[in-house]
Amino acid sequence: MTQKSFVYTENLTVGYDGKPLIRDIRLSLEKGQILTLIGPNGAGKSTILKSLIRQLKLVGGAVWLDNTSMERMTDKEISRKMAVVMTERIHPELMTCEDVVATGRYPYTGTLGILGAEDHEKVKSAMQLVHAWELRDRDFSAISDGQRQRILLARAICQEPEVIVLDEPTSFLDIRHKLELLAILKQMVHEKHVAVLMSLHELDLAQKVSDLVICVHGDRIECMGVPEEIFTDEYIHHLYGVTVGSYNASFGCLELDAPRGEPEVFVIAGGGSGIPVFRQLQRQGIPFAAGILPENDVDYQVAHALAGTVISEQAFEEISEEKVREALAVMRRCKRVICAVSRFGMVNRRCEELKKEAERMGLLQ
Repeated sequence: MTQKSFVYTENLTVGYDGKPLIRDIRLSLEKGQILTLIGPNGAGKSTILKSLIRQLKLVGGAVWLDNTSMERMTDKEISRKMAVVMTERIHPELMTCEDVVATGRYPYTGTLGILGAEDHEKVKSAMQLVHAWELRDRDFSAISDGQRQRILLARAICQEPEVIVLDEPTSFLDIRHKLELLAILKQMVHEKHVAVLMSLHELDLAQKVSDLVICVHGDRIECMGVPEEIFTDEYIHHLYGVTVGSYNASFGCLELDAPRGEPEVFVIAGGGSGIPVFRQLQRQGIPFAAGILPENDVDYQVAHALAGTVISEQAFEEISEEKVREALAVMRRCKRVICAVSRFGMVNRRCEELKKEAERMGLLQ
C-alpha cells in the first residue's frame, strides 16, 4: 500500500466476534476514484464496509484515512472526512426528512448542535440535488424505501465528506433514481474530487461507473482491477458460479437459457433488428435459429445466448456461399421464418436470398 492513497488498509482481517471471515484485505482508494466491491451474496462485502467505518471491530490490521490510523481518530474527526450510507434501516423518532438530512451538518456544529443559516442552505441544496426537497416536511419513518435512500444520500452530501462509503446504494431505487444517484456520485468525484467506496449487486452499473473493482469470493479478495479486466464472460461466470443462463460482458447483462429443442423458427436478423424477436421467442419457449450474422453484429451477441443455432460470418467479411447454403439448410427444417430486417445492403445482401426462399416455400411470417 502507498500512503499517497486517501483510504488504504494494512494486513486487514475482518469478521464477527473475533472470528476471521476475510483475511489480508488490500484496499487502496485515492480521491477522485470510485472503487466498487462485487461478489456473491454472503461473500462479505458489507462486512468489509462495516469494518472500514468502525461499525464492526477489526479482527486484525488497520485502516488509514488521509494518512492517519482511524483507531487514533475521534468520531467527529472521521465524520468531517467520511460519510456513510448503509442498507440498515434507521428509525429516528419524530424527525422530518429535513431533520434527518440536517444531521449531516453536526460534525461542523458546536456542542449544542445548533445549525446556522449556512448549514440550512447546505441541507436544502443537498435535498434539491437528489430531488427530495418536496419531502422536507414528511415524517422520515412514513416514506418509501426508495425515498429514504435519497434522503440518506442527501445527508451524506451535505456532510461535505472527502470519502463516501455506500452499501448497495441503488437498493429500493427505481431506474430513474438509480441513474440520478450514480450521476451525482460521478459529479462529486469529478468536481469535488471525492473518493467513493461502495458495494453493488447490479453488475451493469458497477461496470459503467467504477474506476476500480474488487471481487470478494470465498474467504478472500480474489482480484482487483479496472472494469475492462474484471467484467469478462468467463470471470463473472466463475465469480458467481453461474450454471443457468449466461452473462454478456459486452452488454453487461444477464440472459436466460435458450429454449431447448430443434429450431422451429428461423429469424433473418442483423443490426439489432432481431433482438426483440429473439427475446419474444425465448419468453414463449420456442427454439429458434438466427442468421446470417457477422460476428461483430449486435444481434450476434444476443443470438449466441438465446438461439439454438446461429449461422454467422467472420467480422468484416462478405457472406460466403457456404454460409448461405448452411442457413438455407437450417431454414428449410423450420416451421416458419421471421424476417426482422427492414432493408438489405452490401453487407447483408445475401440474406435477401433467404427471405426469397422463405417466401417461395410459404414459410415467411
